[in-house]
Amino acid sequence: MTLHSVAEKKPLRLDDEMQFIRSWIEKPLSTGAVMPSSKALARTMARHVDPNASGPVIELGPGTGPVTEALVKQGVDPARLILVEFNSDFCRLLRARYPAATVVQGDAYRLRRLLTTYVTEPVAAVVSSLPLMTKPLRTRLRLINDALNLLKPGAPFVQFTYAVVSPIPTRLAGVRSERSEAVWLNVPPARVWVYRKS
Repeated sequence: MTLHSVAEKKPLRLDDEMQFIRSWIEKPLSTGAVMPSSKALARTMARHVDPNASGPVIELGPGTGPVTEALVKQGVDPARLILVEFNSDFCRLLRARYPAATVVQGDAYRLRRLLTTYVTEPVAAVVSSLPLMTKPLRTRLRLINDALNLLKPGAPFVQFTYAVVSPIPTRLAGVRSERSEAVWLNVPPARVWVYRKS
């Protein structure tokens, strides 16, 4: 296999970073991050997903796919992945990298309506890189409610944030939350929150 064919199969990470920066400059509120998630952050998120649990795994805002890659390395079959991405360029890239996955282009904040035809059984996990803190609280609450209604009892909704506080109120009735230590090997440093139906 030549170096050229390897580059065609998996573009260099620098290309991902440049594409991410360009997208952030054009639409900072919808992209939400200047750089793709680091491997350390992606691994921290993927660790909360049980690869042996049945049902699809939904990823919200996968961007160029660093968390997707961590999920696959964690043992999640790519055919179980439903990747919800708003940016059409990122969708094309994800389809090329993960041909077995289902890539849905659309607004993840309209999750229930968007996934009506794609989700036919309880979901094993929802993993989100969406910029929740840029959205009104009502929008965040609707998203977490829609996600929890798709999930199996006890299954995780995994969300990272750059903020010091939880992007979802931690005192929601019927929801328990936990958080990771700060992930310093990320630009900027981030924290992972996990929400489950109690």
